[in-house]
Amino acid sequence: MAHEKLWGGRFSEPTDTFVEEFTASIDFDKRLYHQDIRGSIAHARMLGKQGILPMAEVEKIVHGLQGILARIEEGNFDFSVGLEDIHMNIEARLTEKIGEAGKRLHTGRSRNDQVAVDIRLYLRDEIVEISAYLDLLVDSLIYQAETNLGVIMPGYTHLQTAQPILFSHHMMAYVEMFTRDKGRMEDCLRRMNVLPLGAGALAGTTFPIDREHVAELLDFPQVTRNSLDSVSDRDFALEFMAASSILMMHLSRFSEELILWSTSEFKFVELTDSFCTGSSIMPQKKNPDVPELVRGKTGRVYGNLMALLTVMKALPLAYNKDMQEDKEPLFDTIDTVKGSLKIFADMVREMRINTGNMRTAAAKGFSTATDVADYLVRKGMPFRDAHEVVGKTVAYCIANGKDLPDLTLEEWKGFSDKIGEDIFDCITLEASVNARAATGGTALERVKGEIERVKAGR
Repeated sequence: MAHEKLWGGRFSEPTDTFVEEFTASIDFDKRLYHQDIRGSIAHARMLGKQGILPMAEVEKIVHGLQGILARIEEGNFDFSVGLEDIHMNIEARLTEKIGEAGKRLHTGRSRNDQVAVDIRLYLRDEIVEISAYLDLLVDSLIYQAETNLGVIMPGYTHLQTAQPILFSHHMMAYVEMFTRDKGRMEDCLRRMNVLPLGAGALAGTTFPIDREHVAELLDFPQVTRNSLDSVSDRDFALEFMAASSILMMHLSRFSEELILWSTSEFKFVELTDSFCTGSSIMPQKKNPDVPELVRGKTGRVYGNLMALLTVMKALPLAYNKDMQEDKEPLFDTIDTVKGSLKIFADMVREMRINTGNMRTAAAKGFSTATDVADYLVRKGMPFRDAHEVVGKTVAYCIANGKDLPDLTLEEWKGFSDKIGEDIFDCITLEASVNARAATGGTALERVKGEIERVKAGR
């Protein structure tokens, strides 16, 4: 049976079926049902408190909405495209259930401010959950850092061996990134946590509503201050998606390293079988599908941000139907970020570290060359001169198939008479790592301290 539009009084002809389907949002905004009902209950209670609706009708509305919520959660609710969106689906069912009182629920509000509060309520809950997933990932990183404390690996710039570092130091670098991501999410939440309900369609309402009371019922610390902005603002969604894009960028960087590290050329880590797949034709293959897919999903989240930025570009105040296009990219971003974080937290905790291969690689590629330059500086040589001496030493090693620890003292002295027997003490991997003891450095004691600092602040 066709549903009569709740806004249909203005129109003399029914909406074309294809137009109805094209403009409907119920297929994706039905996930807002809990927030829509929660917002409606708060609105109804405020209408009763203000004497705008009789309390008897308010109780019928609240009871009816609670019943609808139960039916939806039981999977016993038929959503209708003909009723366009989640708001009208719920309101129509409420009116069928309780009669005229259901039609009074919309007093003093519009779908414009209604959807604005629904999305904020929904995103608020999701940000809290995403922050919890970030905590799980940071816990996994700290676990690996503590478990493998003292393991030395090569540090890279330009993907070329640069200096030896602790594997734990590398893991703690990602702790810093994901901690910043959590801070961005919390900052976004603070700005988003403002009640728009009560703005009406764009200009407010003539009814004596109490917006602050609704804010209290819905746990918003404050209300919006301009009705036009209230219904047309999607900055909070854009800010969340921008923060999510940075978060996914961090995950993609980590993904790339795990993909490289798990190759037969590196053999630094092994991802457990549950996070990998095989090849349909090559039986020896173990493919790092999870980090590869997360790396790919990063582009998806970037695309969602660009999509919403483009939707909002040049929109005049106040609400426009274009803004219906905010939900699908927002919902997809939420789902993608949550899924990526959850699977990464488990994968990182379970990955196995090949400490011997890391150490062997760290000893190659002249990784302690900078330590030789620093040694010469401490002996009184200007750094630029020391840099040149070490460069010539490395060239000599390459020409003769040697690495720095292979040189004899006689060979060392051929490059500078400032070099003595103590050169061999400063070019070990441990000496190189532990010499970098300034705040933020890779020295063992510094990394231990950072792990404790992060754990104490959690």
